[in-house]
Amino acid sequence: MKIKICGLFREQDIEFANEAKPDFIGFVFAEKSKRFVNARQAEDLRKNLSKKITAIGVFANAKTDFICELHQNKTIEIAQLHGSESDDYIRELKSKCSIPIIRAAMASETADCREAFQCALAAGDYFLLDSHTPGSGKAFNWEHLRNIDLSKNIFLAGGINLENIKEAMMLNPYAIDISSGAETDGIKDREKILKLVEAARCFCKQKKN
Repeated sequence: MKIKICGLFREQDIEFANEAKPDFIGFVFAEKSKRFVNARQAEDLRKNLSKKITAIGVFANAKTDFICELHQNKTIEIAQLHGSESDDYIRELKSKCSIPIIRAAMASETADCREAFQCALAAGDYFLLDSHTPGSGKAFNWEHLRNIDLSKNIFLAGGINLENIKEAMMLNPYAIDISSGAETDGIKDREKILKLVEAARCFCKQKKN
């Protein structure tokens, strides 16, 4: 199981990530987000990020050329789409650059999760299931996910924190995605990041044993 810490926007955040060593970090390029970074900021932050950590760009209806430029200059390695991007949009993006894609869906929009997974994976490379208010720190009801195999390319997000990360990991997703759960007063918290990544690593070791 992998772990992603999303919404890094300060040099200290990069330092915390390099120390904790999550599998992924996220730069948010959606301007309405309080964690927004522009292309120049993300490029500067990426230069100091460990090469062992994969950088993901989070977008909402961004121009495909903008995403490709960030990918081509190695600011990001994966694109996470949180807007109303259509299948045609994804095909256009794929035709311009070979960037892997995470397609997000809100829990309140997925009455049949199996069907939602199949549709998202058909158009993208990964699927992310989030709460109706991304980045809010609010979890959704995970009960209906318990009989679904999340281990193949499924990111689980939405209100995951130190109190409920073990419950989230019991669902066995491909990756856990955490943003506000790694913060205190809206700022990334070193101790929380370290403990969250440690919890994920310990869970994986226990599964192997």
